[in-house]
Amino acid sequence: MNLDDVRTARDLLSGVTEVTPLAHSRWLAETAGAPVHLKCENLQRAGSFKVRGAYVRIARLSEGERARGVVAASAGNHAQGVALAARQLGAAATIFMPEGAALPKVQATLGYGADVRFAGRDVTAALEAAEAFSAETGAVFIHPFDHRDILAGQGTVGLEILEQQPDVRTILVPLGGGGLAAGIALLRSERPDIRVIGVQAGAAAAWPGSLASGEPVLADLGPTMADGIAVARPGQVPFDVVREYVDEIVTVGEDTLSTALIGLLERAKLLVEPAGAAGVAALLEHPDAFEGPVTTVLSGGNIDALLLLEVIRHGLASAGRFMMFRVRISDRPGELMRLLTELAKNDVNVLNVNHDRASEALGVRQVEVALQVATRGPEHRESLRAHLLDLGYDLI
Repeated sequence: MNLDDVRTARDLLSGVTEVTPLAHSRWLAETAGAPVHLKCENLQRAGSFKVRGAYVRIARLSEGERARGVVAASAGNHAQGVALAARQLGAAATIFMPEGAALPKVQATLGYGADVRFAGRDVTAALEAAEAFSAETGAVFIHPFDHRDILAGQGTVGLEILEQQPDVRTILVPLGGGGLAAGIALLRSERPDIRVIGVQAGAAAAWPGSLASGEPVLADLGPTMADGIAVARPGQVPFDVVREYVDEIVTVGEDTLSTALIGLLERAKLLVEPAGAAGVAALLEHPDAFEGPVTTVLSGGNIDALLLLEVIRHGLASAGRFMMFRVRISDRPGELMRLLTELAKNDVNVLNVNHDRASEALGVRQVEVALQVATRGPEHRESLRAHLLDLGYDLI
C-alpha cells in the first residue's frame, strides 16, 4: 500500500472525523531545543485516533457484510472507535471486553449503541471470544491494527500533520500493534526527509524483538501503565510497513511516562492517557535526539479517573514532588508533634498521616508513623531526607 490509499481514506473521513489541532508546546521546545508541536488526537471523536481506521474499514464493507454486523475486542479505544463508526454507518456492533474493564470505557461504548459482552480477564481472551462470535454469526471481525483499511484510516493523522506543519522533520508516534505508526510512516514514501520514530513502553516492547527476527513474534510483556500500546505481537500488515519506513524504535520508562502525563496536564492543559503520552516521554528522556521541528502524536485521552489518580501520584513521586515514608518514634506525648514541626520548618506540606501502635515489629512504647508529604522537587526531597536522618529518625 502507499500514500494514495491514505488520501482515499481521507476522502471517506471528510465530515466524519475531526481535523485535530496541532498545538505548539513552549515547554517541550525549551526541553528539546527545537520547535515541538502536539498532534491532539486525544481531542478526536471517541477520544482517540481509532475511529479513523474503524470507520474506513466498516465503510468499505459491502451492504451484505454490514447487514451481518461487526464485532471487535478491546478494553477501550478500539471499542469506542468501532462502536461509533458502526453507528454512523448503520451496522450493529458487538464488542467483547475483558471482565473488569474500566467502567467509563464500558459506558462510553454502550453509549455509542454497541452490544457489550465480557469474556476473560484480558484482551487476548476477549479477542478469542470475538473471533468465535464472528465464525458463528458471520459478523465481520474488525481487527484493531492488522488490516490495510485500518492503516489507511490511521495514516490520515500523518496527512494532517504534513498540512499543518509542512516543515516537520521528526514525528514521534506511540507504537502498539503498529497501525498508527505504519499509517503515518507511509508519508516517507513521498517525503523521505521526514523521520518517523515509534515509541514503546520499555516494560512492554514487542517491536525490537520482532524486527530483529524479521517477522512478528510473541513477546513476554511486563506491567506498564501504557496499556494502550502493550501489544504482545505486532500485526503482519503494519509490520511490513514499519520495517520499511519507520526509522527507529525507542523505549521509555514508567517514571518518564507519568512525568509526561503530568507535564501535559500542567503545562499544556491536555488530558492524555499514558500510552498517548509516549512520544512526549521520549522527548523528556532523549531531549537532544530528535531533529526539529518535531511533532509528537497524543494518540488518545481515554483514561479512567482511578488510574489517573494513581498515575498522578506516581508522576509526582518521580518528579520529586511527592514522598512517602515511615518512621518509628517513641510513644510519648509530643513526639508526633515534634516530627510534624520539623516537617513544617522545612516547608513540607503533610498530605496524610497514619499512626500505628499495633504492629508486631514495634518495640515497647514505640509507634510507627506513615506519612505522605508534598515536596518542591528532587533537591527539596533529598534535603528533607537528610535533615530527618541527622535528627536521628530512621526512615523506613
